[in-house]
Amino acid sequence: MRGLMRRTWMAAAIAIAVIWPEVTVAQAAQYPTRPVRLINPFSPGGAVDLVARTVAQKMTESWGQPVIVDNRPGAGTMIGTDIVVRAAPDGYTLLLTSAVIATNVTLYPQQRDPLTELAPIALVVQAPFVLAVHPSLPAKSVRELINLAKAKPRQVAYGSAGAGTTTHLMLELFKSLASIDMLHVPYKGGGPAVNALVGGEVQATFLPITVILPQARAGRVRALGVSSAKRAELAPELPTVAEAGLPGFDAAGWYAMFAPAGTPRSIVGQINAEVNRALQLPDVRERFLTNGMVSFGGAPGALADYLKLEIARWAKVIKEAKIKPE
Repeated sequence: MRGLMRRTWMAAAIAIAVIWPEVTVAQAAQYPTRPVRLINPFSPGGAVDLVARTVAQKMTESWGQPVIVDNRPGAGTMIGTDIVVRAAPDGYTLLLTSAVIATNVTLYPQQRDPLTELAPIALVVQAPFVLAVHPSLPAKSVRELINLAKAKPRQVAYGSAGAGTTTHLMLELFKSLASIDMLHVPYKGGGPAVNALVGGEVQATFLPITVILPQARAGRVRALGVSSAKRAELAPELPTVAEAGLPGFDAAGWYAMFAPAGTPRSIVGQINAEVNRALQLPDVRERFLTNGMVSFGGAPGALADYLKLEIARWAKVIKEAKIKPE
């Protein structure tokens, strides 16, 4: 009797192993059959919202099923992220978030682990920042700023949008690579930080290109370089920070899409293909470019590798600078 039960169990297991790929393929072939919820763990109106709603609109048009952006801000993005982690891994609850998903792992140890609890879909866009200084500062290049900071430790103050934000971390990375010491002055958001720079309260900052560029072109601040490895299409006249005096510097804001861990590869692949298709559309590329973003795309595996590198890179910066979230 026991032998018969064992053979029956083995036969069932083999049958499931054979049928499962077909079931997964069938799921992908039918997907989506109902509305898809795209969680944005930030408040409406920001950069993540713009990216999420742009991509969601194109997915809706292509699939004939609504892709609904659901803003769930709070707890340093943990509320929205947790909704996705706990959702059924069937492709009907997705996450579109920013680079904070990489930094929060170190800043907030209780945060969900994106490497094990989420399935990467695609890196959607990157957004270069600009290193800018007040016009009164006797530094007209990145190299001159570094030399000045070396000659006057902690006498050059830099503003950020708050402790642990991308603007703060970029300056800390800059300080580390340049072996300099500058004074950090945190503000409550990017708006107050740029106002502080324009008013001369601080002498330097890293902020998104669309925030800094109008001020630079009006002569109220001096732009020294873009943070990314390549020059920005929005301001091709600006060198990169690496070109202008700090080789190896490469940092940018970014936005990516994830699904719950365990989502079938076939469904992840279908969503990935749709995101990549949308990113190639001229109106999408133009909208992102106008807002200082570069359409990216790529395979799920590429996002997984990028996320690992970002987590490790920023963990080192956060620990060395002893950064604590406000």
